[in-house]
Amino acid sequence: MSAAPSRTVPRPGLTLALLAFAQFMTAIDFDIVFVALPEIGRDLGFTEQSLQTVVSAYTVVLGGFLLLGGRAADRLGARRMFVVGLVVFGLSSLVAGLASGPTVLVLARAVQGLGAALLTPSTLKLVTAHFAEGPARNKALAVWGAAGATGAAVGALGGGVLTSLLGWEWVFFVNVPLMAIALAATPSLLSRDHATSAGGFDLPGAVLATAGFTLVVLGLVSGPEVGWLTPRGVGALVLGLVLVGLFVLVESRTHDPLVPLRLFRNRNVVAATVVIFVFMGTVGTQYYLFTTYLQTVLGYSPLTAGFAFLPLSICSLLASMTLVPLLLGRLGIRTTLVIGMTGVTASLVVLALGMSVGGSYWAVLPGVLLWGTSAGLAFPPLFVSVSTGVAPEQQGVASALASTSQYLGSAVGLAALVAVAGAGLGPDATPDAVVAGLRLAGWVAAAVTLVGVGLAAAILRPSRTAPQEQLTGA
Repeated sequence: MSAAPSRTVPRPGLTLALLAFAQFMTAIDFDIVFVALPEIGRDLGFTEQSLQTVVSAYTVVLGGFLLLGGRAADRLGARRMFVVGLVVFGLSSLVAGLASGPTVLVLARAVQGLGAALLTPSTLKLVTAHFAEGPARNKALAVWGAAGATGAAVGALGGGVLTSLLGWEWVFFVNVPLMAIALAATPSLLSRDHATSAGGFDLPGAVLATAGFTLVVLGLVSGPEVGWLTPRGVGALVLGLVLVGLFVLVESRTHDPLVPLRLFRNRNVVAATVVIFVFMGTVGTQYYLFTTYLQTVLGYSPLTAGFAFLPLSICSLLASMTLVPLLLGRLGIRTTLVIGMTGVTASLVVLALGMSVGGSYWAVLPGVLLWGTSAGLAFPPLFVSVSTGVAPEQQGVASALASTSQYLGSAVGLAALVAVAGAGLGPDATPDAVVAGLRLAGWVAAAVTLVGVGLAAAILRPSRTAPQEQLTGA
């Protein structure tokens, strides 16, 4: 079923800027802490094993609550959930920056994840609500995707700058004024929520989905830290998969399900969900691996490592803003995505070849430039795909499915590729051994991304977008 025509947008450029800004804010927060982790560990007394929880607490809750956030956007109103998500995200960021010990910081990061789980699907639903399906929405989603792809890269840069100049606390404090700006702009730029369709909230499905996906992500991020065969590792993973299975069973028998299973008859939704998982499992993890190379092997400071991501940010932004609308109109979703992901595969190979002990940034710069351009080209079409042919009342949960796949992929990729990079390395590993591990992880990531290229080409429907249409009024 195709989405109904979207409402008229009196100031589409400003509306899109607000929604892209919100996406940019949540995307930054996933990567901004990586460069700050060493200082956070020293100041707050984290052990080397427990420091990963600063990242995983955010990822676990975000990945577990996204479907609930998507359904809330569909049932309670996207603008309402957008505002609630902004408030929760901003206040928890304030608490994180004020944290004086590990427990408070980890709990604050978990609440940040909840805020992002409410904010992300509502933001994407608002894009699809304000811009009609076709070239207008494609261009809007290209801008929205550019904000996400650029935010991930800028997060690493911003983390280095803020940590070096102001202290690690500011990687969290910076969210507070950003949240305030977005809240102030919301009443004048976003239309009031339309009356939602009648029906229940599917509480059993919501509980099973949230618990199941939370446990799956917890098991995935805990495995490398506490051991895969521990209750927290394999136990959480197995129990989570059982609950996800029960969730699917409940959804098949519920009159008004949390996730209508008919969504999976849409090949674009299926393709986007699968390919996003693969894409984020490799590209999303590359930020961590590249930061490790810069700081551990090349000896960069947090500030220098942050600036090393600047070319990546620029290339990603330019590709998403200029190339994506052009290629989507002329070549369609599938071809644009295949080109972008093929470039990502090549960039991982070039990066791995450029890494060496005693090497320089110039040796890896070609890979960085190709990485940024290709990722900026590949990311927006995935979310264009997941919104195509989906009814307006299901846009929130469709976007939540894609975002859940995104963060599950990140968790799986981080656990798997960090394990590959660190296989056989002890606490006194030589730089040669570290580089060898990072290179091996790069080869594996490239191979997996190439599989994603094949899946995108095989599953995704070719689009029939008219090339000459433009986003009206933007």
